Amino acid sequence: MEYMIVLLQLLPRVEKFNLGNEYKRIMYDTFENIMYLDKIESKSRLYYLNKIDAGINIQRVYLRIMAKYKWISLEKFNIVMINILGEIGKIVGGLVKYYAKNNKKSV
Repeated sequence: MEYMIVLLQLLPRVEKFNLGNEYKRIMYDTFENIMYLDKIESKSRLYYLNKIDAGINIQRVYLRIMAKYKWISLEKFNIVMINILGEIGKIVGGLVKYYAKNNKKSV
């Protein structure tokens, strides 16, 4: 999150307030859903994991827009897309598969 906040500050003025605020909102909502995962019962976790996955996908779209218009460098785009969101996506994908399989057994 800290890395993205620094990147968002480098956006052009208009986009910093439009796309930047949208990106931060999605990022914070996704973080909030991650915090809920540990506090809720197992049956509800799949719902929150899907919300997290959707939030990550929205962040990817916003990043592609930033890269397309060259508001961020290709190097920074790759760092966020592959190293950060890619790893989070792999973890969330594994958890989705785990809870989907375990929820089917209990139904």
